[in-house]
Amino acid sequence: MKNFKIFALLFAFILAAGVLAACGSSEDSSSGEGSGEGEAEQSGSIVVGGSSAMQPLVGAAAEQYMSDNPDAQIDVQGGGSGTGLSEVAAGNFDIGNSDYFAETKEDIPADELTDHKVAVVGMTAAAHPEVGVEELSKEDLKAIFTGEITNWSEVGGADQEITLVNRPDGSGTRATFNEFGLDGEEPAEGITEDSSNRVMQIIEETPGAVGYLAFSYFEQSEDIIPLAIDGVEATDENVKSGEFPIWAYQHSYTQGEPEGLAKEFLDYMMTEEVQTSLLPQQGYIPVTEMQVERDAEGNETEVK
Repeated sequence: MKNFKIFALLFAFILAAGVLAACGSSEDSSSGEGSGEGEAEQSGSIVVGGSSAMQPLVGAAAEQYMSDNPDAQIDVQGGGSGTGLSEVAAGNFDIGNSDYFAETKEDIPADELTDHKVAVVGMTAAAHPEVGVEELSKEDLKAIFTGEITNWSEVGGADQEITLVNRPDGSGTRATFNEFGLDGEEPAEGITEDSSNRVMQIIEETPGAVGYLAFSYFEQSEDIIPLAIDGVEATDENVKSGEFPIWAYQHSYTQGEPEGLAKEFLDYMMTEEVQTSLLPQQGYIPVTEMQVERDAEGNETEVK
């Protein structure tokens, strides 16, 4: 009887130890799976490209994100909004950036893409600081870019020939400037550059030069000046209120709903850290601060 009690106690001890070990193993396994899933969401590599107006913002956000997540690799490229849309539609970009709605381009399968509006950017005419003017009427702006006015002295500036600097067809910056700055008119021929960085550099180096840039580029250079239009300065506050007309959403498109690192990065773009700190530093405007909104047809309404 005594031996039986000892055996029973020994069996109970072994059984309890086994249960505890199983629980511990289950907890370790669960914890490991959770860590693995978290790491997977913050590792890997993606390609983000398109709009050069968005490139400074996305590049800065990617640097911050990769600093916090060293296993993640985010390759940020330019190429223009048309490239961003066509390459994400073709599956070559994980995220395609654009200054205009995908629905406005006939050759883009917009119904297959998901739109993520991450910011708003203002755009205006950018001039060499020695042109002698800081403001243009809308009519003079159109006359300059369509080639009717060819010397700055005709609008009260220096006796200096005007050099036009354009972006190519497919550029979202060009499309936005043409629609809301030139009322749909196409600019005359001039120097054509594939990136906003090159437009900025040429204006800096060329007396009499004028082009168009996102506000973010004026943060980068003291050798270009933003021109006011019809007495309204090119400022974030005037864009938010709808007083300054040349602005665009900054769209990040994905094929369907994003997953993995693409989703993690887009979620990061909408965090308070980016929206309230990085965006203003880089010259962009949070979508939530806009007092007006636009649809794909360019119709503008007040935000309710």
